[in-house]
Amino acid sequence: MKKDSPKKDAAKAKPATAKSAPVETSEKIEQLRQFTVNSDDAYLTSNQGLRVSDDQNSLKAGTRGPSLLEDFLLREKLTHFDHERIPERVVHARGVGAHGSFQAYEGNDAYTKAGFLNRTSKPTPVFVRFSTVGGSRGSTDLARDVRGFAVKFYTDEGIFDLVGNNMPVFFIQDSVKFPDFIHAVKPEPHNEIPQASSAHDTFYDFISLSTETTHMLMWLMSDRAIPRSLRMMEGFGVHTFRLIDESGQSRFVKFHWKPLLGVHSVLWDEAVKISGKDPDFHRRDLWEAINSGAFPEWELGVQIVEEKDEFKFNFDLLDPTKLIPEELVPVVPIGKMTLNRNVDNYFAETEQVAFCISHIVPGIDFSNDPLLQGRLFSYLDTQLKRLGGPNFHELPINKSLAPVTNNQRDGHMRQTINPGVASYQPNTTGGGCPFQAGAAKGGFASFPQPVDGVKLRDRSESFFDHFSQATMFYNSQNEVEKQHISEALQFELNKVISPEIKQRMLVVLAQVDGDLAEKVGQGIGLKVPRKIDGNLNQQVPADTDTSSYQPQLTKKPFKESAALSILRNPKPGLETRKVALLVADGFDSSMTTAISEKLVEEGAVPCVVAPHGGSVFDADGNGHDVDFALPTTGSVLFDALYVTGGSKSSSALQADAAALLFINETFKHFKAIGTAGEGVEVVRKALNLVGLKLTNQKDLSGVVLAETDDAGDATERFLEAVAIGRHWKRKGGDLIPV
Repeated sequence: MKKDSPKKDAAKAKPATAKSAPVETSEKIEQLRQFTVNSDDAYLTSNQGLRVSDDQNSLKAGTRGPSLLEDFLLREKLTHFDHERIPERVVHARGVGAHGSFQAYEGNDAYTKAGFLNRTSKPTPVFVRFSTVGGSRGSTDLARDVRGFAVKFYTDEGIFDLVGNNMPVFFIQDSVKFPDFIHAVKPEPHNEIPQASSAHDTFYDFISLSTETTHMLMWLMSDRAIPRSLRMMEGFGVHTFRLIDESGQSRFVKFHWKPLLGVHSVLWDEAVKISGKDPDFHRRDLWEAINSGAFPEWELGVQIVEEKDEFKFNFDLLDPTKLIPEELVPVVPIGKMTLNRNVDNYFAETEQVAFCISHIVPGIDFSNDPLLQGRLFSYLDTQLKRLGGPNFHELPINKSLAPVTNNQRDGHMRQTINPGVASYQPNTTGGGCPFQAGAAKGGFASFPQPVDGVKLRDRSESFFDHFSQATMFYNSQNEVEKQHISEALQFELNKVISPEIKQRMLVVLAQVDGDLAEKVGQGIGLKVPRKIDGNLNQQVPADTDTSSYQPQLTKKPFKESAALSILRNPKPGLETRKVALLVADGFDSSMTTAISEKLVEEGAVPCVVAPHGGSVFDADGNGHDVDFALPTTGSVLFDALYVTGGSKSSSALQADAAALLFINETFKHFKAIGTAGEGVEVVRKALNLVGLKLTNQKDLSGVVLAETDDAGDATERFLEAVAIGRHWKRKGGDLIPV
């Protein structure tokens, strides 16, 4: 608490969580920094290495005369500035990246011959980029949106890009619909409104007419779309891939990333307010965690399906709008990823990193998923546009650790200088080099899958079920999560102008769950239609009986999967949780220091919040650093709150509207509140102001009121309350109306 206090020194000396030391990836680091000048006495030069004598004034004809075209240094500087921005990504424009490593577990050779998944002797360097999908680079981190989860593995056999999302399914089944979907969810073209939001007519017009989107819509309206932290969300490969073992045997696979901190989300009310208080909340959180040594970790897991079992499910493995319930096929952990280094330069690394789903290595191959097949073309084509040409692989962040030897030459921004005359194959002028590598030499060979069929534009009937997994997802949520989905849909559809689109959406929701449709209908002031004109399912031929809007299944649908719920799979913990210590001048420093040291000991991050910035003074007149001033922060940026004692501090906080609002919102969002001594009266007043009063119990669903004689016990109960996270029972009888 005090400046240069033992508590702060301890916090600096000890990482917020006990993690393994960063894995040395010196080879990659050296490549990434090979063009960086770090010398303190380096002279300013032009891009050609010419030393610059004056960088403050352009070349002129006299001190007040016109600037001269001859000033090549001015032209070079302005030209570079004019071209600093490259086209932002059409989707996933807003992102944040970090470096790390992946360590494989033993025994993966049973599934694949991929070297990086079998090599346990040393880790594989990785670069990870998290992103939102719909918004521009300038939008907020806390938009209700899918989150991109892209991992670049720098393996000894070449680059492998696992380009996925934080949701295991997608909106569409065929890539030919991808431009339409993105056009629909992006801001409407006539006025570029709304930014980073699906709550508008074009999105729901598309959704209501393309019912294959229904399952993904349930995920988007769930708490998965507003994660607490990028460190606390799952990742998925989305598609069904293949793993190939040494014998050439193929198995189908789904990739999963499981965060070791568990999956956690914010409430929608928090997300809206965080967007105003700190639109960089997620990227700041990731940066600070890595800087503090609290390295984020995920386990990579796989769901393996043998070739003979391809058709044993009631859904098609090639349908990207479907998932495999973990109760049917468990997720097997095969390795762990740790992010341990922030980027040195956002543009050079996070913005220029180029992920392509076509970047694979021996032991991994594709399936016939029609969305995956389109992405194999689209991602490469996108990088050619964004990064100016075919040589984007030579940028340091994209450069392979494996040697690159081929006959490709020239092109925009070429960096490699190739000697010799042989730029073709076969040749004798270069000694026949480079030679082809057979499978025995590590060469990539596609899985020899038999392919035969009539050329046509059609979709398999096994893709026609658009609702059973949407229902399964909804059924898998607990009551709190179901309420959040209902409230999200009400918010979104109340933003839609067209009554016809709203009516169609209610029909779609009725196919998922009747009660859900009724609740949403009540929230938007419409009744659920008994029928609708036309064919709701646009992918079913017009002469198909669509009375149920769902083809009959040959196998019984899976009713629910507990693994799909966040709240049914709680993972309590204090690691990296931010706890606000609310104080004012005259606070009890011994009480505050005691709780702060306990929090640091458990891996949490205590932060001093006061009515003003600079220093806050305790009852003895000693100054202490303020981490956050009330006018610039809010309860939504923290995971819990502790209000300390001190009569002067208590009086000041009770008279401070911002402090009382801070407490009210912490309570409203079901977070833990601890208080002791005179701080109890501050909490009581804050809750009385909103028509609530605490009973005389000591612990009320995460509210810990401490008398001076039980401070030690109360501290432990407060730590337990913080570890739990949200205290949903507050909706019950713990509060008595005034």
